[in-house]
Amino acid sequence: MNAVPNESTAPQSALKRLLYRPPYIGLLAFVIVFVVQALGHTVMILMEDIFGEKYVFHSAFAMGLFGAVLLIIGMRRTNEVSATWLGFWAGTFMWTGWIEFSFVWSAHTLGVPDLMDPRVPGEIATKAEYLVMMSSVGVMMSTLVYFLLNKETKCNMFLWIQRHGHLKTGKPNPAHQRNFAAITSLETIYVLWFCYLMLLFIYDENILGDHHPVTYVIFFLMVIWAAYLFLRLMKFWKVTTAIRYGIPTAIIGWNAVEIAGRWHLFTEFWEKPWEYGLEMGLFTGGLIIAAWLAVRTPAHVKAELSRQQMAAGSGNKAPAK
Repeated sequence: MNAVPNESTAPQSALKRLLYRPPYIGLLAFVIVFVVQALGHTVMILMEDIFGEKYVFHSAFAMGLFGAVLLIIGMRRTNEVSATWLGFWAGTFMWTGWIEFSFVWSAHTLGVPDLMDPRVPGEIATKAEYLVMMSSVGVMMSTLVYFLLNKETKCNMFLWIQRHGHLKTGKPNPAHQRNFAAITSLETIYVLWFCYLMLLFIYDENILGDHHPVTYVIFFLMVIWAAYLFLRLMKFWKVTTAIRYGIPTAIIGWNAVEIAGRWHLFTEFWEKPWEYGLEMGLFTGGLIIAAWLAVRTPAHVKAELSRQQMAAGSGNKAPAK
């Protein structure tokens, strides 16, 4: 009578011990965010091809609206894990649907041409919408000042700047309740926004250019930074912290991929979904599996596993029932 439950729960317990502890908690978050960066390009291209110039902005508005709905749902969730994941997907859909396509619309309306690659005839170096996006740098920097000086921030980078810059922002309110869906959504949008603008200004020939020696230095620093953050991420126990830390880690790592792609070191097959259907299918399938595993990750597994580990180490065994 006792053996049946033990046998049935053993595989599940083993799976928890394998997937719900470092490094797999952080690895899942990294893989999902990293792959989503590639699929974001794919989705935009598919939307433009499928819906055409006439209806693509309608579909983009619907995508952004879907992201807003996810945010509303996430902000009402009390479960930190689901709220954090909903915030990430909300930010991703709103970024692609409302923000990126708003720059596409502006470039189209203003007649801004694509910037062609002087080294590869007929190849686009920078699309028109990203040239328009550069004009948003003032808005981003102005609003970032608010977040930088926010006394309730838990962002490691902002806290580091406050501490070393001797910025007195006041004492955090101990009764302040954080809304994890809103925080994660805004983090996703701002990290994407900042990194896009950083790369665009690096690519600008009037500033550096994609083959400038400083650009090569930035590329290697980006790889080192991403590797450092990745190694730290692999030690995370708490699921929600791993997700929020994994977002900038994966996007910084993706910046190195973007620069390498700009140098034509490999084929960016995610930008040619019709030619690389198998690769895109594997990408998408892997993302779905990783997302499914991540959604099933409990919020407080660390405490549970730690108690089990301590109990096993002390030799205490639960009485047989």
